[in-house]
Amino acid sequence: MIEVRNLTKTYMTHERGHTLREVAKNLIRRPMKEIRAVNDLSFTVEQGEMLAFLGPNGAGKSTTLKMLTGVLHPTSGEVRALGLIPWKQRREYVGRIGAVFGQKSQLLWDIPPADAFYMNKAIYGVPDRDYRATLDELVTLLDVGDVIRKPTRQLSLGERMKCEFIMAMLHRPELVFLDEPTIGLDMIAKENIRGFIRSMNRQGVTFILTTHDLGDVEMLAERVMVINHGEIVVDDSLGGLRSRLGDKKSVRLTTESAVPDIRQQGLSIIERIGPLEIEIEIDISLLPLKRFIREFNEAYGIIDMAIESLPIEAIMKELYSEGAKSEIAASR
Repeated sequence: MIEVRNLTKTYMTHERGHTLREVAKNLIRRPMKEIRAVNDLSFTVEQGEMLAFLGPNGAGKSTTLKMLTGVLHPTSGEVRALGLIPWKQRREYVGRIGAVFGQKSQLLWDIPPADAFYMNKAIYGVPDRDYRATLDELVTLLDVGDVIRKPTRQLSLGERMKCEFIMAMLHRPELVFLDEPTIGLDMIAKENIRGFIRSMNRQGVTFILTTHDLGDVEMLAERVMVINHGEIVVDDSLGGLRSRLGDKKSVRLTTESAVPDIRQQGLSIIERIGPLEIEIEIDISLLPLKRFIREFNEAYGIIDMAIESLPIEAIMKELYSEGAKSEIAASR
């Protein structure tokens, strides 16, 4: 579906001085600095995959997606998506892809979504029969039959995002790019959108998702690619990411007596929720769970306990911080 080889994007920017002397020099000649937003990326995406493309702010995610959608030309490297070069065969390419951006709307503010849908039908040249069948299917899946006749400005955020998905899917794209698709939505709206994405993925649509909402990643993604400083840090399944950081568990405890600050190998406090309630991270390769439970019960008296896999937020935080440490080490 997508093949990326040695993809690189650099920008040239002016450096501005801070002192009066430097500012005076810049009036005559401003020094230039090269910024490498994406650095020699290579990866492939198979048909029907659900890929989460993650990274901290400034990591190069948006620049990469803009090249994959054909909006930006790379400085060097190759991309083949759906057998096409996105920025060279753009007209044919955009007819086969879709995009949903949580912070940018395709709908028109003063007209109902139904009218905007019909406009997209004309833009993409969708035949009447296919348009009607697809629209009926999507409206039913997203339960927006009473919504699409209202002006867009009267819709709630959740209703508007559902209509954004219909706009993106009306021409039956094979590949869809999602950028923060559930931003600002409540729990029910998020679950509706996630259910719709899963339904479309089961029909063979390939999705590339970039988001800071790690709930989306946990509920949707089969594969996670983490990018930092323009380079791929990790490319693995969610289970694989967890195993990279060791066999760790999150344990939430309610005890009879307060747990003091702990200094023990394999054990760290994540959060103190209340005077007698605490969340702890345990590396069970260093501290077996049976031993931990026995010792804690003897010392503090366990009233209630919940054991879960390490939350994805903790995994991503550690991966991002590892990338930052690598960058500092490289600069030295």
